[in-house]
Amino acid sequence: MSHRIRFTEEARSDIKRLYAFALDASDGDRLYADRIIETIETALTMLATTPFVGRKAAEHALQRELVIGLGSAGFVALYEVEDADEVTIMSVRHQREDDYR
Repeated sequence: MSHRIRFTEEARSDIKRLYAFALDASDGDRLYADRIIETIETALTMLATTPFVGRKAAEHALQRELVIGLGSAGFVALYEVEDADEVTIMSVRHQREDDYR
């Protein structure tokens, strides 16, 4: 069974923010920024077939966090398994950020 992956506006905004940060941090290297976004998107696509792979986030059993490794750091995606058909990506942040926005 495959779940549909849905992104909130906040999650879409987070991905754009992370792309802009990667561009700035790499002095405009679009290949580097593209690779970061591709890594995030590939990991999130995995949730379509294995939605419970992430660790539980707080006490809500269906709200989870997916750790996405990249080099010495990476990213964390907050998501919720809505039902048997849908997973909602709620937020994406760099692992070194304080918390979700």
